[in-house]
Amino acid sequence: MQEEQRKRIIDKHRDSLTRHGHHPNALYWSSQEIQELRFRVLSQIGVQAGESLLDIGCGFGDMFGWLQRQGVEVAYTGIDLSPDLIARGRQIYPQATLLNGELFDVDVPAKSFDWVVLSGALNEALYDKGNYARRVIARMFELCRRGVAFNLLNRNAKGMRMMFDLASFETDEMLDFCRTLTPDCRLRDDYLENDFTIYMRRSDRA
Repeated sequence: MQEEQRKRIIDKHRDSLTRHGHHPNALYWSSQEIQELRFRVLSQIGVQAGESLLDIGCGFGDMFGWLQRQGVEVAYTGIDLSPDLIARGRQIYPQATLLNGELFDVDVPAKSFDWVVLSGALNEALYDKGNYARRVIARMFELCRRGVAFNLLNRNAKGMRMMFDLASFETDEMLDFCRTLTPDCRLRDDYLENDFTIYMRRSDRA
């Protein structure tokens, strides 16, 4: 990601945090219900208590809090570009490990986490034909031991092609890309009109 793009995202979230505080609106989610519906769908890849999870673009780390409320205690690491969101998240969730930066700033070995997830962090329009998104997904898969779950905006949803400030994707094209990384991929598009989730599981879990 280019430095000017990073700065734009950081500045945007600093402003939204000032306006909304610790609330899904500060992360540009329309409601807590919508945010948590995405958490539920991501977790349904098979996340269980006692496992480790890396959350890309974690915001405050709210998925950690949501999992705790479901009785699913995980070793949670979150990373987000916004230092302001991370600082607030560390106050709210002191048991979580929250890192400031983007995925490519983190130098960890392959297969360091059972699961790697991402919710909404690739919705920012970068006007690069999806190249950054594909790099992120490939790196996420390198870091998982069991699998990856992520959501994207559906380009074919009503009105989505007119939202030029948001990145949206063709479901079939993204699924085809994911299958170049692992044959075990599944598409979920049954929970929101404008959103889809892809599950990617390792076939080589050794």
